[in-house]
Amino acid sequence: VQLQASGGGLVQPGGSLRLSCAVSGSIFVINDMGWYRRAPGKQRELVARISRDGNTNYADSMKGRFTISRDNAKNTVYLQMNGLRPEDAAVYYCNAAIRFIVHWGQGTLVTVSS
Repeated sequence: VQLQASGGGLVQPGGSLRLSCAVSGSIFVINDMGWYRRAPGKQRELVARISRDGNTNYADSMKGRFTISRDNAKNTVYLQMNGLRPEDAAVYYCNAAIRFIVHWGQGTLVTVSS
C-alpha cells in the first residue's frame, strides 16, 4: 500500500491550499482516513479525520477553516485549507486504515509566509 500526498506549497497568510492523498496498491477497503501535521519543534497532531461513510472530526483550531473529504471510488482523501495562518505551517501527512493497519504517506510541506 502506498499513499502519495500532494498539494503543499508556499501560500500567503489568509490564502488557501488543497491537499490530496491517493492510496494505491493492495487495497481491500479503506476505513478511516486522516490528515496530521508536524510543525518544526512540535509533536505530530491531528488535523482531521473522516470515516468511510463521511463522518468527520477536526482539531479545534482547524474547525471552520479546514474541510476534509474523500472520494472512495478514487481511494483519495482531500484537505481544503482556507484562511491559512503562519502557525499552520508544517509537514502534512495523510494516513489510511486498511484491515486494521494504519498506513502513512510521505508528507507534503505547507509554508505560510508573506
